[in-house]
Amino acid sequence: MKATAAFLKKNSFALGLLFAIVVSDLLISWWNPMASSRRFYKNDFTKTLYHHSWSHTGPVFFGNSAVTGAYIEEKSDAHLVEMGLSYGKLTDLKGILKDNLYQVQEELVIGIDVHTMLDPLETDPTYQWFKPWYQPYVYTYRDYFRDSGVEFARNLSKGSLAFEPRWIDKELYPGRKDDAALKLKWDDYDKRFGAMTLKDFQDNLDALQWVIQYADEHELALRVIWMPWNKGYADPPYVASLKEAVNTQLKAANVPTLDLMHTYDPRYFHDLVHLNREDGAPLFTKEVDTWLNSLGKPAKSSSTS
Repeated sequence: MKATAAFLKKNSFALGLLFAIVVSDLLISWWNPMASSRRFYKNDFTKTLYHHSWSHTGPVFFGNSAVTGAYIEEKSDAHLVEMGLSYGKLTDLKGILKDNLYQVQEELVIGIDVHTMLDPLETDPTYQWFKPWYQPYVYTYRDYFRDSGVEFARNLSKGSLAFEPRWIDKELYPGRKDDAALKLKWDDYDKRFGAMTLKDFQDNLDALQWVIQYADEHELALRVIWMPWNKGYADPPYVASLKEAVNTQLKAANVPTLDLMHTYDPRYFHDLVHLNREDGAPLFTKEVDTWLNSLGKPAKSSSTS
């Protein structure tokens, strides 16, 4: 006891400082300014929650920005929550479901495009499922605290507490890029991902199998859509083998699949992977509605998981 008391007395300042830091971080975590304050950057998962009154439950259309651009939720009869995430992958969907960050109800539609399954593709590091429980909140989002802090200090020096609210909407894709820009983008994709083989998709293939099992256990109607690709340009070299591997998994689990990869003419695209908002997205939304309607309305689950 004497040794413990001596240690506490000797290190009281350091221990007090550590305690203050831990308590401060816990309070900031509780405040959660990355979600609650417009002073801070918002990732696409947070934006999805924001635009649905912070609801964490409902039928979902998950995918990457190709889904965001193509599916017009407010014009859809399917009433799916558009959960397109910037650089979203199947491993992200697994993270959301595994960490119970969103409770999908009745129906889970997954849009897979040429990038959704790429393990090496970097995604948004601020997504909530990437934060280890033990990692301090302020450290995790340090770049965004620094950005907002610099703005706060700059405006305070002028006698103002005003701030520029951070963008809260997801990126959409109006118009059409010219052929020169599309050729540059295709060359960029080919340089970065053209040599990929199935081993470069294994984590996401495993995540797909996990999601299939999750949907079965939670009595969700799982559907998969191959998202459109601008057929004015050659498919990435890995697409054929990837589709075969994914479709094999889906067929084994009797998952309904709609292949729209080469359905639309180039005039309906903004670029290589995003349908334009004016013409392409309405067509896609209508076709998805028609297909989902043909499958019948999912039976309501009695599961409370």
